[in-house]
Amino acid sequence: MNKSEALQNVLLGIAALALVTVLVLLYDRTQAVNVRDQGEVLGHLRVLKEIDGRWDVDVLRARIEAGSSGLPPINRLATANKALQGLATSLQNTRSPALDSALPELKQAILQKAELVEKFKLDNASAKLALDDLLRNAGDLRAEAAGLRARSPALENALGRLISSAPQYFWFAQEALRKEIESALMDLRSAAPLPENLRVKTEQTFASGDGMLKRRSVEQETFEKLAFLSSGPRLDNLTFSFNRELEATLQEKELFRVYLIAYTSALLLLIGWLGVKIKAANLGLEHRVQERTHELSEALQHLKESEAQLIQSEKMSSLGQMVAGVAHEINTPLAYVKNSLGTVADRLAELDEAIAQCEKLLALLQAGDRADPGELSRQFGQVSATIARLRQERVTQELGDLVKDGLYGAGQMAEIVGNLKDFSRLDRSKVTSFNLNDGLNSTLLLAKHLLKSIKVEKRFGEVPTIVCSPSQVNQVFLNLITNAAQAMDAAGGTITLVTRRDAAGVAVDVSDTGKGIPAEVLPKIFDPFFSTKEIGKGTGLGLSISYKIVKQHGGRIEVESQPGAGTRFTVWLPIQPTAETSA
Repeated sequence: MNKSEALQNVLLGIAALALVTVLVLLYDRTQAVNVRDQGEVLGHLRVLKEIDGRWDVDVLRARIEAGSSGLPPINRLATANKALQGLATSLQNTRSPALDSALPELKQAILQKAELVEKFKLDNASAKLALDDLLRNAGDLRAEAAGLRARSPALENALGRLISSAPQYFWFAQEALRKEIESALMDLRSAAPLPENLRVKTEQTFASGDGMLKRRSVEQETFEKLAFLSSGPRLDNLTFSFNRELEATLQEKELFRVYLIAYTSALLLLIGWLGVKIKAANLGLEHRVQERTHELSEALQHLKESEAQLIQSEKMSSLGQMVAGVAHEINTPLAYVKNSLGTVADRLAELDEAIAQCEKLLALLQAGDRADPGELSRQFGQVSATIARLRQERVTQELGDLVKDGLYGAGQMAEIVGNLKDFSRLDRSKVTSFNLNDGLNSTLLLAKHLLKSIKVEKRFGEVPTIVCSPSQVNQVFLNLITNAAQAMDAAGGTITLVTRRDAAGVAVDVSDTGKGIPAEVLPKIFDPFFSTKEIGKGTGLGLSISYKIVKQHGGRIEVESQPGAGTRFTVWLPIQPTAETSA
């Protein structure tokens, strides 16, 4: 994919994301309003409005009714607080800018009105008690004054004005009535001297009137504060604003529903057009895919051929190493055979001469009387001398030793060829039962030329035979032993081979005391073509092929290494491979 195609794909992705985002936003804006939440808000506002109206009724009733109503006092503050709390909770689920901004002030106004209403009730009750006290004292004073022989017109006039004006002032709170009461109280005090009992009663009546005026003034002040509170109109405005917001929200959602329908229709048209384009593009793409599949099939075939060639190359490299080692090992027994046969050939001439002289002697003896006695005696002497010389030179014993040397050399060559045959397992089926101890012994004999300066320790355990491909497993062992030998310098070292049974398989440890593998190189050693050897000394496929062989057998290969201390490879193979591995 070139840069222009990548950029085009990115732009198409951004455009598709933008279209989907707009669709989601429009859909979100058309979601139905939660009427239940809206109803809860309106219900709480209605409760607060009703409580506010009842407070007003309570205040007016307290001012109009004379005396106590006889009904138990109703504390509406708890209901108001509950409604305010419910309103705040409902606003968490319902968006209302008007209520959100006005809720703190509304709460403050409701609480303030509740406090003033309670205060007004207390002030009103106190004023009523003061009025009752005034009227009772004034009535008692008037009754007691009527029993005097000499009535006081001023006292009678003041009491009449006081009894008449006090209730009117209590209900209407007019300034003229207040002044009338104050004037009557002053006249009451300035009346003609009275007896002691009337004078005390006069002072009580004066105190009651003065207290009534003060309490009524306090009640009036509280009432005026209540009159100036705007909780009621505020609730009306908030209810109206909330209804207007709800109506605007519904209209907005209806408008966005129209937008959503139009946008969806446009998208459907666009998708239909894109479908036609995509179908046409798919036809071309299918043709390109078929061409590319054909190209990939050919490339895969070439790759398999290359892989087979590389594996064969590595096998030939290992085979070359084995052939070189075998040739080197065969030279010694071959020299035995060659030298023995050369010496035998030289000695056979002397034996042939002795046999020829013996044949002449036998011919003279067969002639009997016809033979010349002198020649017979001379021939007998030559045969005796030749036999004595051969016996003195121990020719027959030497020939026997030479034959033994030749047979030993031939036996050595036969053993090497047998080990090579066991290593390759060319005379057996590809997969068969195999003892790993035997495989390691065969591999060591073939790698003998690499191990002349290296000590090999074999710690073979009693291991069961496993089902595997012997030639492939021997190739793994040869690669590991060869790498271990090459990891040590000319001074030599030690290679330790350990076999043991491990769970349902057999484990083989190949350890060396070489230079080790650096930590940064360790993860790459099984990669194809990776090699730390010099150019020309390795293909970089030995460990890769070994890893592949072990995996194909259903096993695993692990490595532990410490630079400067050595390396240990552990090969684990199952006793009985799975069906897939066997296949």
